[in-house]
Amino acid sequence: MTIQGVPDLGPGLRLHLNENTGGCSPKVVEAVRAFTAERLALYPDFTDAVVETADFLGLDPERLVLTNGLDEGILLASIGYLVTRAPRALVELGAPDVTPSGVPEIIVALPTFDPYLHAAKAMGARIVSVPAAPGYAFPADAVLRAVTPNTRIVYVNTPNNPTGQTVSNEVIRRVAAEAGHALIFVDEAYHDFAGENFLSEVAAHPNVVVGRTFSKAFGLAGIRVGVLVASRAVLEPIRRAMPLFNLNVVAVAALRAALADPEYRAWYLDQAAQSKALVYAACDRLGLRCWKSAANFVLIDGGPRAKDIVAGLLARGVFVRDRTADPSCPNCFRLTAGVVAHTQTAVQALEATCGAR
Repeated sequence: MTIQGVPDLGPGLRLHLNENTGGCSPKVVEAVRAFTAERLALYPDFTDAVVETADFLGLDPERLVLTNGLDEGILLASIGYLVTRAPRALVELGAPDVTPSGVPEIIVALPTFDPYLHAAKAMGARIVSVPAAPGYAFPADAVLRAVTPNTRIVYVNTPNNPTGQTVSNEVIRRVAAEAGHALIFVDEAYHDFAGENFLSEVAAHPNVVVGRTFSKAFGLAGIRVGVLVASRAVLEPIRRAMPLFNLNVVAVAALRAALADPEYRAWYLDQAAQSKALVYAACDRLGLRCWKSAANFVLIDGGPRAKDIVAGLLARGVFVRDRTADPSCPNCFRLTAGVVAHTQTAVQALEATCGAR
């Protein structure tokens, strides 16, 4: 029975949720173990964590907010922006005070990250879905054609989950300029693995917010820490919706410890790069189509046997994300590429599964 979250698949190699398969930095573990009963009974002080995160990102601390995972950041942006009256930050950029249809809209390119849709539905917003361009490229022209005065949020997920494809800064600039009355939410959850990112340009675009997470490269998925970066005006409605103590005291300490160990992050990024190469090579040997990924996972097309492959991997104790029910990526499954030893086990299971008749 699942009451909250996702179903627990039991013991096995967890390559279905894009977690850091190496865990977190030992410094994080030390920070967590150092807690006393008295410290756990206190509300958190975010000051040092915010300042240190801003220093890590090279930003003014007033241009960011820490969130309970990036999922909360998506929800807070939805609460702040998908309301009847447009926030002042958008009205000043040319948005109508009230959407002409009376229903705010979001625009997403498919396939997309489900929490965008969940948060929009919770706010009663309309979802405008745009099919991906060939090769799962971001469909900039189609997205911009879909923009109307009702558009409040345009999501740009780069690298995209689940495809691993990036959106160039040039394209993001164009979307931000041509949809200047809407909030452009640039989701960079997997930016650590990608290289290029939009964070350095966010100050030049008053309608852009960049979202990031410390779940992936830093291994804090269980701790839940994310960050939103934007102008103070854009962050204002988000801050109004945010709980006063949205991060717990352990998460604050864990974040600070993670930021203090850049060597761990560098090690894991190298492991992920090696692992992706192993997955690509295995797919070539097995005749499976896959897409080169800028994230810590690979989307694989299993063809007509996709469901059998997913089931075969599960039977061998390797969990992958089944995407076959998504019409925007039919016959596909997603495999996390993390620690090399884990990927080697997954590749062996994939070869055994595909070799079974």
